[in-house]
Amino acid sequence: MHKLIYLSVLGLLSGFSHANNSQYEQLTASTQTVIFHGISDQAVSYTEYAAVADNIAWLVSMSRRLEKYIPDSLEREEFLRTVFYEATRAGLDPQIVLSIIQVESGFKKYAVSHAGARGYMQVMPFWVGVIGHQDHNLFHLRVNLRYGCTILRHYLDQEKGDYFRALGRYNGSLGEAAYPQLIFNKWQTTWRYTASWPDFSS
Repeated sequence: MHKLIYLSVLGLLSGFSHANNSQYEQLTASTQTVIFHGISDQAVSYTEYAAVADNIAWLVSMSRRLEKYIPDSLEREEFLRTVFYEATRAGLDPQIVLSIIQVESGFKKYAVSHAGARGYMQVMPFWVGVIGHQDHNLFHLRVNLRYGCTILRHYLDQEKGDYFRALGRYNGSLGEAAYPQLIFNKWQTTWRYTASWPDFSS
């Protein structure tokens, strides 16, 4: 069953070109310069979202599923717009990013792990010195998502598009199946989205 879910996820992700390992490698060219000084706690605007999305169907569908984690509708919509934009910008599946956030932080903005990883995507502070700026606050919405998506993109490039291995690197558990499978299971059971399918998740 787990193997079938993994193969299913890989098939559907083929169109997309524990909180990060404490060791890091030289960043790939596509991720070396994507962190910039101006990102902040401000959510992605409707205009920015519209530039990368065909319509609002994804927002509507994901908002229903996220309601139990983020009850406030405005906060929820801002969060989802930002997830979609940052994931798409990095060439990632936004639903996989939502799955990572659910597993890593339970959608808690100020989550801190025992190892010191911070925020929605549980980014380790050392990454600020590697790809960011000293003023960056990893608890800020857009900062955290930009870092997390950049790091996953780096590992995905390093693993030549293999999400299973890239997720293992992101969690610091390369070679072990538990974490990637947990992410794939969340994707399969909660966040999977295909625009042509009716949405029965509400």
